[in-house]
Amino acid sequence: MREFIKDSNLVSANNEQNALKDLFTKTIQEMLEAEMDTHLGYGKHEVRVKLTSNSLHGKSRKTVVSEYGEQEIVIPRDCLW
Repeated sequence: MREFIKDSNLVSANNEQNALKDLFTKTIQEMLEAEMDTHLGYGKHEVRVKLTSNSLHGKSRKTVVSEYGEQEIVIPRDCLW
């Protein structure tokens, strides 16, 4: 945690709040992308033969409201062809 504070140059409570908000948003985003990779059975930029007719099909923007305020996230979409 000390390393995170030092690396993020957190010198005030407001800086800390913004850093936590950013970390929360990035964590949600990574979780959504990992969930889609697992669901599809391959990663976003993997070049190989797909074993499914399901594939990535764009993104949707959503606003998440939390104790850190509102954060916009990008939700990956899939589609069966």
